Amino acid sequence: MSGRVCGAGVARLANAMLWALGGETVSLILPATVMAGDAAGVLGLVDPGVQEVPISPVVIREITTGKLGPRRRIEFTLPASAIEGALPGLGMDTTENLFKAALGLNYGSELFHIEKVVPESFAGNLCFFVITAVE
Repeated sequence: MSGRVCGAGVARLANAMLWALGGETVSLILPATVMAGDAAGVLGLVDPGVQEVPISPVVIREITTGKLGPRRRIEFTLPASAIEGALPGLGMDTTENLFKAALGLNYGSELFHIEKVVPESFAGNLCFFVITAVE
């Protein structure tokens, strides 16, 4: 038996840990890609709207903020498998492009601005994305 770690096993373990530690659901807010086919849509006079991409399980942690700066800062830990699984349906090729396109993150009824995204790996396998977001 070798000492290597199975990538699929690490992904399952990461998801199980997130379910055990919270299992919340958040939504990434992305610009809608479908435009109206009439003249107003072609000229950009119609707001295409947004689409929400639900992601779970997610662990949420409040971060203390000082008197200066944002009112609330929250750290969201998202499973890499859920993010990578959403890419083909969104027509995106990389998670980097997904996070660059994201307008924000919706948690409950609150919209947060994404401040920072940090990928977390274990044994060479991408497990989580830790997103720091502000209100």
